[in-house]
Amino acid sequence: MNETPDYLNPARFEPLRRYVPLAVWAITILTLLLIPLKIIGYGFIPPDDALRHAGKAVSGKTWQEVLVVNDTYKIDHEYGWSLLLEKIHAATNASAETIVIFSVVSLFVLVGLAALPWLRYPEAWLATLALSMIAALVPFRFLLGRPYIITIAALISVLLLWRRFGSARPKWWMAALMTALITASVFFHGTWYLWALPVAAFFFAGQFRWGFTLAGCWGAGIFLGSLLTGHLIDYPLQAIKVVLLATGMHLTQRTLATELQPNDGDLNTLFILGGLLLLRRLAGLNAPSFWRDPVFWLVLLGWTLGFKVGRFWADWGWPALMVLVVCDLQLLLTSRLAPDSFRRLALAGGVALITFLAVTSDARSRWTYNLTEQYLTADNPDLAGWMPEKGGIIYSADMGVFYHTFYKNPQADWRYMVGFEATLMPREDFEVYHKVHWNFGDNKAYTPWLLKMKLADRLVIQGGRGSPPGIPQLEWNYGISGMWIGRLPNHRQGGAPVTVHASETIDSLTNSASSTH
Repeated sequence: MNETPDYLNPARFEPLRRYVPLAVWAITILTLLLIPLKIIGYGFIPPDDALRHAGKAVSGKTWQEVLVVNDTYKIDHEYGWSLLLEKIHAATNASAETIVIFSVVSLFVLVGLAALPWLRYPEAWLATLALSMIAALVPFRFLLGRPYIITIAALISVLLLWRRFGSARPKWWMAALMTALITASVFFHGTWYLWALPVAAFFFAGQFRWGFTLAGCWGAGIFLGSLLTGHLIDYPLQAIKVVLLATGMHLTQRTLATELQPNDGDLNTLFILGGLLLLRRLAGLNAPSFWRDPVFWLVLLGWTLGFKVGRFWADWGWPALMVLVVCDLQLLLTSRLAPDSFRRLALAGGVALITFLAVTSDARSRWTYNLTEQYLTADNPDLAGWMPEKGGIIYSADMGVFYHTFYKNPQADWRYMVGFEATLMPREDFEVYHKVHWNFGDNKAYTPWLLKMKLADRLVIQGGRGSPPGIPQLEWNYGISGMWIGRLPNHRQGGAPVTVHASETIDSLTNSASSTH
């Protein structure tokens, strides 16, 4: 009988077993670091708020110097995040693009690592990320470089803290940690009022001691976060005013900002919850009952309120569902695999590979769609004379025009009528914006803006190359692909430019038409 070669003898590898947990942790952390680097390597740039945050950091301006805003908006409602990016730019002279890359990578790593301190089997978190990507592209939102990700990371930490220690009375250090997390959320993100959701979830679950503790931490976090901004009263008060404007001024939900529009329910949620119930039963997992679990109640609250505003589900319900999933997966792994098992190491490697490929997959060009994006830039010779002049205003009913143009021209000496939230405009201008969207972009809806335009201003409208927008009061140039720039006719007297309003152009066209009859 042949004997097993010594190098294949399992006993030879026994001394290596003690390194298995360390190897699993290394694989998990490395995967979480490589995912955003791979995606940035595609050339991915987020489409919206990450661009305007980077632009503001480079510009050195206040929002009042960038946008035409009403009297409500006086303090940056993401005060801490803007301050951090401004300090980074001041210290390193980083460009807007570099700041966007920093935002994408750092915030994904933050939310990716937020779960790990509370887990014994970190590969369960990788599996959860893969599942959430396949089911609903949730990690895509973790890669948009926006400060709401700080709130999500804080929420995940609070929920996992309870799952780890919820059977005991909350200790002082737990309260201190929850207060610090909520303080960071308030300071960097500003939407302090939404922490009412997890507080309510604890009470619905009957976890009153923890509920009262979290409520106290919430109050302390609001106070400390607002105090750090230097606007103890005005900062949280403005947040309420802004959200009331953003949700209350629209006559129909389809004209709301996309993330404030309702969703129609995420059916995959029901499948996942059903799968967890089946897993618990078949595997005999010692998991807390859904009805006594505030994490489940937050899932239920987020899913239900998502029918009104989609972000309740995207930013609060889904992260809570991920916590449910990761905790049950960890219970399963704990019951089936020893911490130093080589099978565990193999499983972790396989899960890491699947997670990396699932999140970084460029299916439907989700990470490369922006590579063909063109930008309106002041230094483009083809746009000479067509960008706003000093002190001018860009009028547009498309927020993308603001995001992209401000990102590429952060120090330009003009302002934007429409910025990152339409209801921050003066009311009469919001009514124009709303009417444009209400009428699906009808050119006649722009008339009040045309009556206000001066020579320095520009109107930017999306459209195909074939023909300019049907607004004859303006001269038009097909500036970049899919974008028309309109300006007033540049009348001059004695070589000096004369300020001409569109109302004068309309009158002259009317008079000219009358004289021909």
